Amino acid sequence: MNQPAPQSQPGGNVAEYTVSELSGAIKRALEEGFGYVRLRGEISGFRGAHASGHCYFALKDDKAKIEAVIWKMTYGRLKVKPEEGMEVIVQGRVTSYPGSSKYQIVIESLEPAGLGALMALLEERKRKFAAEGLFAEERKKARPFLPRLVGIITSPTGAVIRDMLHGFTERFPTRVIVWPVRVQGETSAAEVAAAIHGFNALALAGPIARPDVLIVARGGGSLEDLWGFNEEIVVRAVAASRIPVISAVGHETDWTLIDLVADARAPTPTKAAEWAVPKYAELADSTDKCGTRLTTAARRVLQHSRAHLKAATRGLPRLEDLLAMPRQRFDACERRLGRALIANARIHHTRYARIAARLRPAPLLNRIGVCGERAGVLQRRAARALRNTLVARRRQLEGHGKLLDTLSYQSVLQRGFALVRDSEGRTVRAAASVHPGDRLDIELHDGRIEAAAQSIRTASGTEAPPGPAAPQPGVRRPRGRSGGGQGSLF
Repeated sequence: MNQPAPQSQPGGNVAEYTVSELSGAIKRALEEGFGYVRLRGEISGFRGAHASGHCYFALKDDKAKIEAVIWKMTYGRLKVKPEEGMEVIVQGRVTSYPGSSKYQIVIESLEPAGLGALMALLEERKRKFAAEGLFAEERKKARPFLPRLVGIITSPTGAVIRDMLHGFTERFPTRVIVWPVRVQGETSAAEVAAAIHGFNALALAGPIARPDVLIVARGGGSLEDLWGFNEEIVVRAVAASRIPVISAVGHETDWTLIDLVADARAPTPTKAAEWAVPKYAELADSTDKCGTRLTTAARRVLQHSRAHLKAATRGLPRLEDLLAMPRQRFDACERRLGRALIANARIHHTRYARIAARLRPAPLLNRIGVCGERAGVLQRRAARALRNTLVARRRQLEGHGKLLDTLSYQSVLQRGFALVRDSEGRTVRAAASVHPGDRLDIELHDGRIEAAAQSIRTASGTEAPPGPAAPQPGVRRPRGRSGGGQGSLF
């Protein structure tokens, strides 16, 4: 690093720095002086990842504290995520942040400070999930007795899947669908959780059917190797699964949080395959035994029913005894029926003879005569009333006829008046409506006269002007009453 030589005397020429130059020089001095360091401390002030994805917190012990940063890409690769109060061992570069003039460590790897720290974190998570009720027995689902499809979440290349498929083949051949995941490493937890969610998202009748039971399997390993199955994302995925989940992670002595939240925990992956399906030989043997027991039970029921029927038959009366009393009652009824019919006929004959004495023709003839006389009287009254009605109607009709003749214009014509119509058959009511030359039809009481108007004088003495030319002679309207109707003569 090029730096000006210090002056021996105060007040001499001292090199002048800008703030940025001094901050950069300090930053380079820290990075060149320390490089990569391995640091042990307790996480303090961790509030989760920032909106940018980076993490900012501090590492401290009982005497000092240093700021720490984990960049977004590094945070995604961490096997163990930082948590508040967790004692860790980190590895990174010591540098400074010129913007605030403080030094910090940029962490590139992080691990718990020994097995004790991992166990403490595991116990803390266990208490947290237990308080939420994720480990409660009442929320665990029952495994199906004979699943049609088994879903397995494990590594497709390990010995675990081969042992499980071999177990299915020997025990009960069934359909198996494998969702390949990494069972160790940084992305293990996210892949296992995604597989559980993926199986639950399948439709029951889709192209890939939803399994009836899930098995999450992995071979044995250290606590660090199995740590992905202790992550919160995996525990909550198993708790939210609608499909029963069998946990088969590690050996029988190993345990993870997924074992506590799963619906069943198998000591080994092979045992999980045995739990998922029944053994075919045992199932066939049990079916044969049940069939034998059913046949034996049915035979015993038939024998018991046959013996009971025979005993009941011995207690029943004979057919002759059952029919003897009804037959005797029938014979007695038959004998009484003949006598009863004869007595009934005699009773009805006596009643008829008594009534027949009152049914003589004389009263009926008298009644007919009385009714005939009444009918005659009514007939004569009706004829008299009809004649009177006809006379009254005739008189009324004659009165109306006389009134009609009186009011008719023809009677007026007989007194010397005349009815004048124009060429169109309309009644002429005023002299002003006639013009010289108009054709007129004059009706008298004994005939009709056709005339033409020469000059017209009104009541006021004025003479009407000449009208249009008269119609051609020889054209006359038919005689009789015209369509113009009867006009008034008054």
